[in-house]
Amino acid sequence: MRVILRSDLQSVGTKGEVVEVADGYARNYLLPRGLAMKATKGAEAQGDAMRRARSVKDAAARSAAEEIAKTLVPTTIHVTAKTGGGSGAGEGARLFGSVTSTELAEAIKTQTGIDIDRRAIHLDEPIRTTGSHQATARLHPDVQFPISVEVASA
Repeated sequence: MRVILRSDLQSVGTKGEVVEVADGYARNYLLPRGLAMKATKGAEAQGDAMRRARSVKDAAARSAAEEIAKTLVPTTIHVTAKTGGGSGAGEGARLFGSVTSTELAEAIKTQTGIDIDRRAIHLDEPIRTTGSHQATARLHPDVQFPISVEVASA
């Protein structure tokens, strides 16, 4: 059965795309949940409009992400955290707990005024020592950039 997808479905297609799926899958899953509609002439025109709107929205999101990247790449984000007792607070001192992507997103917001979702920030592992670290931000599928983080003891 030919259907037009109303939302992105992993391994099936993207919103507005006309796809051929099994009749049972369409009747029992896609159509009752409102994830797709039958592909008729009028519906295909509506699907074309969805694809055009999506491409315009995607281009705007990409340019916004690139502007944020231009601002954040040369900037170093400073975060203060409590260090453990004993060896002092020199370079590489262990922290109580760790610096997470949530704390990093808050620091970016206070220092630059740019609001980034914590889920867009990727740390290979939580930051547990003072010093310089790298995080990666992915604000758009095509826009990924590094964020420099400097952790100091509180």
